[in-house]
Amino acid sequence: MRLLTWLVFALIAILLVIFAVSNLARVTVVFWPLPVRIEAPLYLVVLLGLLVGFLAGELVAWINGARVRRAARERARRIETLERDLAAVQKRLDAALPGVPPRLPADRV
Repeated sequence: MRLLTWLVFALIAILLVIFAVSNLARVTVVFWPLPVRIEAPLYLVVLLGLLVGFLAGELVAWINGARVRRAARERARRIETLERDLAAVQKRLDAALPGVPPRLPADRV
């Protein structure tokens, strides 16, 4: 699996290098409401545009995942509380019933 990942990344890198070498023409980028003009190679403009779009998509996905992450944290806290309560009850039962053989821990059942 790791080899396949490296092969895919190598293929993507080769394609990006070919794209960059093929698009060396310089273009002027104007940010309309601002008096800013930037001259850069075409490949750089395209790749930066893709990067900005990717980062914007990741930000939206991260914001949308906040509810799921919060629920997972709450469930983990609830599980920890229940495990502590279970251990305390088992300890009290063991103290109250000394002749009863010990039980297996909950994670080994």
